[in-house]
Amino acid sequence: MKVLMFGWEFPPHITGGLGTASYGLCKGLLKQGVEVVFVVPKAYGDEDQSVAKIVNASDIEIDYRNTIYQTYWQNLTYIEVGSNLVPYMGFEDYLRLEDKSKAEDEDVGVDTFYKRKFAFSGKYESNLMNEVKQYAMVASTIAQEYNHDLIHAHDWLCYEAGIAAKAASGKPLVIHVHATEFDRSGENVNQVVYEIERRGMLAADRVMTVSNLTRQIVIERYGIDPKKVHTVYNAVEPIENKKQIVANKHFKEKVVTFLGRITFQKGPEYFVEAAHRVLQKDDNVRFVMAGSGDLLNRAVRRVAELGLGTKFHFTGFLKGLDVDRMFMMSDVYVMPSISEPFGISPLEAMRAGVPVVISNQSGCSEILHYALKVDFWDIDAMANSIYGLLHYDSLHKLFSEKGAEEVNNLKWENAALNNIKIYNKALNLN
Repeated sequence: MKVLMFGWEFPPHITGGLGTASYGLCKGLLKQGVEVVFVVPKAYGDEDQSVAKIVNASDIEIDYRNTIYQTYWQNLTYIEVGSNLVPYMGFEDYLRLEDKSKAEDEDVGVDTFYKRKFAFSGKYESNLMNEVKQYAMVASTIAQEYNHDLIHAHDWLCYEAGIAAKAASGKPLVIHVHATEFDRSGENVNQVVYEIERRGMLAADRVMTVSNLTRQIVIERYGIDPKKVHTVYNAVEPIENKKQIVANKHFKEKVVTFLGRITFQKGPEYFVEAAHRVLQKDDNVRFVMAGSGDLLNRAVRRVAELGLGTKFHFTGFLKGLDVDRMFMMSDVYVMPSISEPFGISPLEAMRAGVPVVISNQSGCSEILHYALKVDFWDIDAMANSIYGLLHYDSLHKLFSEKGAEEVNNLKWENAALNNIKIYNKALNLN
């Protein structure tokens, strides 16, 4: 089986769990004999090509004369094509203007006017919506150039690309819901993003969610037929060369860590308040908030208001070996997410032998048995769980040893097998 997969990031260039999950899934699928062509808006050249063929969308040339692009052209507010293009120009108007320019300069070949590449940033910047639409246009060409049996699109940024690829090749589409706009924004959803998500779900032959929590949101909030929505849980890669990871801890205090985006969804404010509760009982503890996001400044201000400055550290965004080093220095890991579709970071902590406290509102709570679980808003319960793991050695040892054993059995090849079952449903093979 050959799968054409659209993502937005791929290790080592990641901003969170999406790229990590994409990589793990590709490795798992490869072990099951599935060939993956993985497309990203911008490739850097150092991606692991042994697990998937990486295609850089920025290298793909599209031809505007292909009528398949016209739908996406109408939805674009701005494309940098050249000085002839003015805002809100329609597709036909653009072609007429280019025909005039071509006639005025006979030395330039016809194809020059109609073909171009997009220089994607591959990031999450102010022009993100334009990049999403441009990515869809490029996806049409890629779907015609690369042989595949099925299309797999990760998260809302790639749903338009998946829809376009399906239209171009006629092959089935599976979309992978790693998070929804309700997870990211609560009830204050971005309507444009919501519509893209729903359009992708409706167009897909099968919808794959990372937890039953997310599956219910897809069914209830987006009105998707339950029969085509399936849950496949994430997994975690084992730590390679663990002995080579050196984590020098230059202080005696115990360490409690939060690692993730510092945004509404992740509940960083509850971590700060729980830290305050713990430090009122025991000041021989340091708290670490590793990550970046729009609530970072608010978290820093609250730490200062509570007088926790000497006991609280902000590391900025961590990735790769730095994540493993942080976990190896940690005594407890906390994920107080308000709405977490899955949550790979607790699994990464547990594989390092770190006991975890997670919210009941997280997808991974559905499968993790050796994790302490609390409601994200229950600061006292969170603080008590942290305190217990720090001070009761038998409890710490139990969750450390059993937790590591539990996550080591959550393998990406098993997730891949469940993926393949969904692929086969989309292909009407079972």
